Amino acid sequence: MGQFTNLTAADGFTFPAYVAQPAGQPRGGLVVLQEIFGVNAHIRAVADGYAADGYFVVAPSTFHRVKAGVEMGYAEADMQAGMALKAAVEALPAPGVMSDIQAAIDHAAQAGKVGIVGYCWGGLLTWRAASALKGLSAAVPYYGGGMTTEAEVARQPRVPVMAHFGEQDHWIPLDSVHAFEKLQPGVAVHVYAANHGFNCDHRGAWNAPAAKLARERTLAFLAQHLA
Repeated sequence: MGQFTNLTAADGFTFPAYVAQPAGQPRGGLVVLQEIFGVNAHIRAVADGYAADGYFVVAPSTFHRVKAGVEMGYAEADMQAGMALKAAVEALPAPGVMSDIQAAIDHAAQAGKVGIVGYCWGGLLTWRAASALKGLSAAVPYYGGGMTTEAEVARQPRVPVMAHFGEQDHWIPLDSVHAFEKLQPGVAVHVYAANHGFNCDHRGAWNAPAAKLARERTLAFLAQHLA
């Protein structure tokens, strides 16, 4: 079980991050980026899971610049509230929340090389971090909403990237995933017979086989690049 600690971004902004530590010597650092529902019970469980696999995990609250203490479930009302908060963060003047993610990377670096994994909106932020932030050695976005749009596909990642998508994801059209794959041949793209949010066992979209396979691939990818 981890605990929350306060981190400070380059502009002096202080925000909470959930930090989970491994039992023994860390295999490396890992930043975990939330969905649009906050650093909730699911994201904390994900962080704890990666810590159990040997990583020093930092999950920053990427909503804190617009609203503190966000922790939501997955009902329709939560979805609407989360989308509004995401829009508010996306509207912040640059660099906005990217400064907080950089602070999380810097904190995770005490454990060695750092990877970053994100889900949903966190997947999009992970893709951006791979091209814009320093101190990373690997990035793994899960069904990053918006990352297959023209503006996002144009980014050039500085580190190895593995991306997971669901072929039944109505938020991310499959043809846009295929286009992304062609334009980003260096990215290891995996597509599953699953929906958006397939990794989250708190959602109806949870797909256990897809989640298991994606996690196995992610752990192998992290082990390769953070060693």
